[in-house]
Amino acid sequence: MIIKASQRGNARELARHLTNAQDNEQVEIHEINGFIDETVLGAFEEAQAVSQGTKCTQFLYSVSLNPPKNEKASIADFEEAIEAIEEKMNLQGQPRVVIFHEKHGRRHAHAIWSRIDIDTMKAINLPFYKNKMMEISKELYLKHGWELPQGFIDKEHRNPLNFTREQWQQAKRLNESPQAIKTALKECWSISDSKPAFQQALEQQGFTLAKGDRRGFVAVDWRGEIFSLSRWLGVKTKILKQRLGKPEDLPSVDETKAKIDKTLNQRIQGFILDIRKRYDIRLSPLQRQKTRLFEKHRSERKSLEEKQEKRHLQEHKQRHARLNKGIRGLWDRLTGKRGEVIKQNQAEAYRSYQRDRDEKDALIFKQLDVRQPLQAQIEKRHTEQQLELSEMKEALFSKLPEEKLAQLEHEFNQADITPSQNYDMEM
Repeated sequence: MIIKASQRGNARELARHLTNAQDNEQVEIHEINGFIDETVLGAFEEAQAVSQGTKCTQFLYSVSLNPPKNEKASIADFEEAIEAIEEKMNLQGQPRVVIFHEKHGRRHAHAIWSRIDIDTMKAINLPFYKNKMMEISKELYLKHGWELPQGFIDKEHRNPLNFTREQWQQAKRLNESPQAIKTALKECWSISDSKPAFQQALEQQGFTLAKGDRRGFVAVDWRGEIFSLSRWLGVKTKILKQRLGKPEDLPSVDETKAKIDKTLNQRIQGFILDIRKRYDIRLSPLQRQKTRLFEKHRSERKSLEEKQEKRHLQEHKQRHARLNKGIRGLWDRLTGKRGEVIKQNQAEAYRSYQRDRDEKDALIFKQLDVRQPLQAQIEKRHTEQQLELSEMKEALFSKLPEEKLAQLEHEFNQADITPSQNYDMEM
């Protein structure tokens, strides 16, 4: 049934609408329960009067129940649905009115509850009531075997092989209960009237139609699990053949599994590539900054080397000029003065060498201080990338059977080796 619900006030307007015999071919007041007054208007005004003792302005919960077109629902079917709503919304024991309308050859019902709990004089809270009505509605469709509207297909029931990377990590349906699997398969069967339609519906929810070992129809899920359709749908093989044809025309389970494995591998490779591309994009500004920094630092080091080389030549000339030549040089040798000058030159040369090394060290240390924060950012990005890969691997591997893990381990090991670009800070 299509169930629509709202919280509302204005007792008189609602009563006028529900008892309008001009717009409806038949109006039947099926039940007025829990009110003193025995008329619809009187009951609603009674609920409004009680609400005056509270701050609640929308004191009524109004629900309409419409069976699918060309389908019939008995009074018992309507009553069962109303009881399910009452239990779902914690409205048991609350005063209610039930009215049947017939219009254009179709019958539907309205159920209206007072929200005011007279014991506490507070309005009963109705959280997420639209979602809850959708759940009950879908349950009724499946129970009665009615064709399920496309809008009722659970958005969580999609093919995991078509998930985005984020959906893989957020998906809550991958470790499904048997009831969830049965519901998904029944939904596919309910909305399909042919083999192609059924195959498409199965594919959207992560199943593939295949031929079983005993010539029956089976559905193979994305993990390679096999489900006999006659057993899981509760449909006889004869009826399955009428809609789906011969099982022999379908691929075998092994062929289907091989195709699923190929698709799964391609998806995982795509996820990994997507992660690496995104982090390459995020690292690109750092790479440009690193390149500029390298050029600047190399230029600074080259300038220092040129400065030191020029100074070294000047100092070498100065030291060499201290050594006399000719007769004076000979005299210096005889008196020992030349030896003293040589020792002085050697000492100065060593001090100059040490000074140059200290200057180079100072420049390198200064450059390292500048480069280290950038390196920390690069390493942080790489760590984030590896963490994201690990989280995706964990999310995926926790939902796969053991025999598939070895096949996929290689893909993640390859991704864990190094970043796709060289972002180290070695010079």
